[in-house]
Formats: sequence, C-alpha cells, structure tokens
Amino acid sequence: MSQAQLPIAIIGAGPVGLAAAAQLIARGLEPLVLEAGAEVGHAVRAWRHVRMFSPWAFNTDAAARTLLEAEGWVAPDPDAYPTGGDIVDRYLAPLAATTALRGRIRTGSRVVGVARRDVGRLHNAEGRDTTPFVLHVETCCGIQAIEAGAVIDCSGTWHAPNPAGSHGMPAPGEDARADRIAYGIPDVLGVERSVYAGRTTLVVGAGHSAMNAVLDLVELAKSAPDTRILWAFRRPLGAVNFGGGARDGLTQRGDLGARAQMLVESGAVTALAPFLIDRIRTTDDRLAVTGRQDGRATTVQADRMIVATGFRPDLSFLREVRLGLDPAVEATPALAPLIDPNLHSCGTVRPHGEAELRHPEAGFYIAGMKSYGRAPTFLLATGHEQVRSIAAFLAGDVAAARRVELVLPETGVCSTDRSPAAAAACCTPATPQGVCCAPKPELATEDSCCGPKANQPRVEVEPAK
Repeated sequence: MSQAQLPIAIIGAGPVGLAAAAQLIARGLEPLVLEAGAEVGHAVRAWRHVRMFSPWAFNTDAAARTLLEAEGWVAPDPDAYPTGGDIVDRYLAPLAATTALRGRIRTGSRVVGVARRDVGRLHNAEGRDTTPFVLHVETCCGIQAIEAGAVIDCSGTWHAPNPAGSHGMPAPGEDARADRIAYGIPDVLGVERSVYAGRTTLVVGAGHSAMNAVLDLVELAKSAPDTRILWAFRRPLGAVNFGGGARDGLTQRGDLGARAQMLVESGAVTALAPFLIDRIRTTDDRLAVTGRQDGRATTVQADRMIVATGFRPDLSFLREVRLGLDPAVEATPALAPLIDPNLHSCGTVRPHGEAELRHPEAGFYIAGMKSYGRAPTFLLATGHEQVRSIAAFLAGDVAAARRVELVLPETGVCSTDRSPAAAAACCTPATPQGVCCAPKPELATEDSCCGPKANQPRVEVEPAK
C-alpha cells in the first residue's frame, strides 16, 4: 500500500489526540488513534477531580464539536469551568463514541517504537520522505506492526513527571520511597483523603499543579486540624511567579495564583525557599528530606511528599525517528524560543502550527503538551490549533496551515527570576498594563512588569543538627 493510502497514526486518545482525528476526518483523511490506556482520556482520568482554570470555550475543538453536534450533543456552557472528569464524561467519551470516530480508536495499544519501513535512522535512503512509517504497538496479544502515512504524537507528558531531585534526576532515595511520594495532583479531598489527613505533607514545585495541591491540603486541614503543609520552592521566594492575579486573561488562573500567594504570606503553609533537594531518607517511619537553603544543609521531616515540578517528554520510543529538538527545552528549534522560560519571560505564547512543529523526519509531528518539551506554559486550546494546522498541511492546504485561527488570553505576568538587567526584558512602553511580551531589554523597567515583588515574607526551618 502506498503512503497516501495509509492511515495517519495518532498516538494518544486524549483531548488533543481526538481533536487531531476529528480535524483529519474534516479534511477527508483517515486517522488511526492508538491509546495505551483502557479508555480514551486515560491521563485526564488521573486528574478528574481537578477543576481547570480555563472555561469550556477553550477546551473543545471545532472539528470535534461538529462531529458531536451531528449526533445531538449539546455543548456545555462555554463560560463554565470543567473538571478533568467533566472533560472525559461530557466531551471525550461522547466524541469517541461518534459514528465518525468509533472504530478508528484502538485502546490498550501502547506504541513502543516508530520508524521508517526498512530504513534506519542513520540511512539517507532515496525516497525516505515518502517511505511509510512503521509503528510497533504493544497489545494484549503481543507486538503488532502497523504502517502509517504520517504520525502525530499526542501522547502527552502526564506519565513522565519531573523528579524532586534538584539536578533533574531523582534524588538518592526518591525511587525507593515511591510508596510515600505522589506526582502531579493527588485527590487529597477525595479518594486519598485518609492518606493525607492529620499528616505533614511536603509539596515540591511552584506551578499551577503545586498550587492546586497546596490549596486542597489547606482545605483538608480545616476538617483535619493536625494536617500540616510544607511548600518547597527551588527559587528564592521573591522570585516565585504566583501569576498575574486580576490582570490574567483567565480569571480562574489568576485567582489560583493569588490564593496560593496569600497562603504563603499569611503563614498558613510553611514556605521553604530556596530549597534544593539532595536526598530522601526514612527516619522514625517518616521521610527525612535533606536539601540546601542558602548553601546550608537543611533536613525537614514529612509523612508524605507531593512532587509537582512539571513534566518532560518520553522520547524513548522515538529513537528511530529523526527529531529536531532544542537541547534545553526539548521542543522543536522553531518553537523553543517562544516557550523557553529562560528566554520567553511571560506565560503567553503566540499561536503556532505545522511550520513550528516540523521535525527533520517528514510527516512526523509531536503535538499537544508533549510538543512543549519541558516548558510549562501549555494551554489545551494551543494543542487544538496545532492539530488543525497539521491536518490542513497533510491535506495539502498550505494556506490554511499557515493561517492563525486562535487568540489566546494574556497571563498578565512576567517571570521574576531575573537580574535587574534582565528584569527589563519584560514589557515595552507600548504594551498595555499587565500584558507582557517577548524580551526587549532596552525598553522597560522592573515596575513595568507584572510579577510579584521580591519583598515577600520568608519562612524557614532550623538547619539539620
């Protein structure tokens, strides 16, 4: 079978993967969705208790809505804020059950390898770009080989969390104590309540996942007063970005950061900042977490840890694909400068599509959260725009692929982890109040940026004896 006659393989049946399938169908192309989990939205189900800070209007794809509405689906209130469970129950599961997608999704199918048929990564064979892809797929019946004309990897990063260790590797002892360490946002107010109630939990991380975990633990403490929360940041507290507050274009996102910042300032949680974790041991049936604070070795004790330090892409099954990746961000070289927090000081990223997502391997794309590599600024609406553009390009509509069909909300905040010289890289005088832009160091001042100031209170623990 020629490459043009083969289906386009989509890895992952999450929101972006199913949106990709819907976009391909709208273009007259044939998708084949391969999902490792037993059901669609496998990763989203793991955080079904978490309410999103973006409303429904940003969380459904246009082509997917068309398929759903053709079968009588009624869209949720666009201004309401769904939980992960809502996304699965009211959107993903019905979408997977539509006539158009039913039969084009294979669950229990984990992709363990992607390559060109009969052509290794090293070989510049003639016609490489028109040679079909071969995917090795692990199923209950063993490994199957599936050919595809193109591949869109939408597998996400949920199952590849960053570790607690400060070097980017698991801290010595971290893996051995996995039974006491959760990654992401555990359901501390629901099914895991008994695990955290009345105990001391150390939360590691400064992003929205960490904020959600801390806020849930504080809520738990209202009915379980012995619950204690330690919150460890890798940066000095004055450099922690709690968000844009009222300036954020997504009000719930701004409110989340403002509430989290208030907890730190009020002393409702014990902030450890900066705290760089070196090792994790067990002492008297508790975790003893040793780190460095201002160069001093400090040990804190906790019953549990929640590590919410972000995620990274799993590239292990793409070893035979010619990837073009930025060495730091692990996104494509065209996308990386737009999202690298070391360069792009603000959370807002302009919409982008097929051109920015190209790899040296023609016909292969990474879309969705995984496309951002290690950068933390992804919004679901961005993924929908990515796969719309990719589908248009694969269908031969280059003009539509290049056209931007998405306007993202501003975050209203710049990074505050910068020197005085770098602080000016935030905004230009022409930029509206609370709206940040790409670095222009010669044009702005610290006060023109919208991040939290550096004079916030600091709470420490005694150094280890």
